[in-house]
Amino acid sequence: MTQPSRLAIVPFVSVDRMMKLVLAIGVERFLTELAAYIEEDFRRWELFDKTPRIASHSHDGVIELMPTSDGRLYGFKYVNGHPKNMREGRQTVTAFGVLADVGSGYPMLLTEMTILTALRTAATSAVAAKYLAPKGCQAMAIIGNGAQSEFQAIAFKALLGIDRLRLYDIDRSASEKCARNLAAKGFDITICSTGQDAVEGVDIITTVTADKQYATI
Repeated sequence: MTQPSRLAIVPFVSVDRMMKLVLAIGVERFLTELAAYIEEDFRRWELFDKTPRIASHSHDGVIELMPTSDGRLYGFKYVNGHPKNMREGRQTVTAFGVLADVGSGYPMLLTEMTILTALRTAATSAVAAKYLAPKGCQAMAIIGNGAQSEFQAIAFKALLGIDRLRLYDIDRSASEKCARNLAAKGFDITICSTGQDAVEGVDIITTVTADKQYATI
């Protein structure tokens, strides 16, 4: 049987392989190095296409295509946002992406991006806080305590040294799960009964919710 050309084979990174890669590197190191790449890209902002994301809204959520290019590489991400999924035992967000060479048009990579989206979101938040938050900050309130809140906490610890968390979620069990999962990460964690209570005495407030009551996503 004739073997396909090397150019006909597009590397694929599955969810399983992505998880193994992140764990092999270490989540904190991965977030720190990812944040450095994000900062580098912001510094060359003028090189990127500013193509608006293409969104398809429905009653249940949104599906989006997010394309961009720096003139050398082209990439897009498919991502959804369906808050109701959690009630059905599914993830609120799933994603995959493609990276291609602009010069030839050849796809270079097909990869899962659900985990990468979680990491990139957290790293970008921490990069913003690095420049906007008070110097020497230690305490952060996290409103909304799903899976993304854990990535946020780890990213803020890695980049800013945050070590005190005040958690609030309308579902207390989500806060309890978040606290359990972060218990070995060196945080002083307080679960709060209201959002107002959560923001008392903190340096940074981060909202990590997927609520559609007051805004279209």
